[in-house]
Amino acid sequence: MTAVFKIPTRITTTLFTKPAAFIYRPPAVFPGAFSRGYCQNTYNHPAITMTSTLESPQFTKQVVAAMRALYPEQLADKAWDNVGLLQENIAVTGQDVSPTVLLTNDLTVAVAEEAIRKRASVIVSYHPFIFRGLKSVTLADPQQRILLQLAQANIAVYSPHTAVDAAPGGMNDWLADMLDGHGVETKRSICQPISSSITSSLPPAFFNSGYGRLVELGHPVYLGNIIKAYAEGLGGLDHIMIAAPKDKKVTTIRSVGICAGSGADVLKNCDADLIVTGEMTHHYALALTMKGKVVVTVFHSNSERKFLKKRLQPQLQAQLEKEGVKHPEVLVSEADADPFEIWDVSKMPAWAFGKE
Repeated sequence: MTAVFKIPTRITTTLFTKPAAFIYRPPAVFPGAFSRGYCQNTYNHPAITMTSTLESPQFTKQVVAAMRALYPEQLADKAWDNVGLLQENIAVTGQDVSPTVLLTNDLTVAVAEEAIRKRASVIVSYHPFIFRGLKSVTLADPQQRILLQLAQANIAVYSPHTAVDAAPGGMNDWLADMLDGHGVETKRSICQPISSSITSSLPPAFFNSGYGRLVELGHPVYLGNIIKAYAEGLGGLDHIMIAAPKDKKVTTIRSVGICAGSGADVLKNCDADLIVTGEMTHHYALALTMKGKVVVTVFHSNSERKFLKKRLQPQLQAQLEKEGVKHPEVLVSEADADPFEIWDVSKMPAWAFGKE
């Protein structure tokens, strides 16, 4: 999805022409939103006549340029994905936007409100919050409420998604790097390479891009050691779901297929002893175990979220400084979380029984 920074709409409206008996009332705020001065026209400003083309703030343009330099949009799987600048904000004359970016895996209502509280002017959401066309924009739908809240607060949204998965050094290489701590040589390859007809137009660093990774281990590694490595690397997980053959014990592993998120389709032709992904359907997992393979799943966004803190935050901070941004602030959302939890049925929370 190609971002367009200038909207060819000319505005010839006189704003706030004060009548004789004018009583100023603050603009309405949507429920759950937090207003901030720089995105509102108040009577501190004289009457303004605009005859100009709307455009994004300079900081938004710099964030988009930085993300494209790190993870070119051409690498995304545009057969189904929706990447790029999904919601634009507007430069207001005489009002600077905050040079703050909020990183999140999923853009929820809670994350949108966090961005407003923290005065972020751009959200970089790994997952797109707009996938399909909208026929209405109302407060009744959570996704549309987010759009309205962010538009009111003048916050832009950029999503890189599968471009991050495919790029060298991106999401899947980060997951593959977790296998490097076993004192064993590894050989890494791409499960679904991207055609050179796409990558040839990019800098050489992106020529070897694609989805999924196959890591071949120089000698067998115990399955338990690999599981511990992923539990630690993904933030100290206490529980991981395993699908393993019932007719034999797979003790050691010599090859690992890796794909963040929902990786079954990407890894379906990947010949590996162990498959590591975020989530997988019942029938895919059943078929793999009948082939003698082991499947490890950690929940969809748990396979992705720590990448924001470990890799993307320092990468984007450095790239924004290269783009000439003085003192940029790149934050990682504290409200973002996987929707699923694992409950011990013997220790369920009191609120599940109507108790405080």
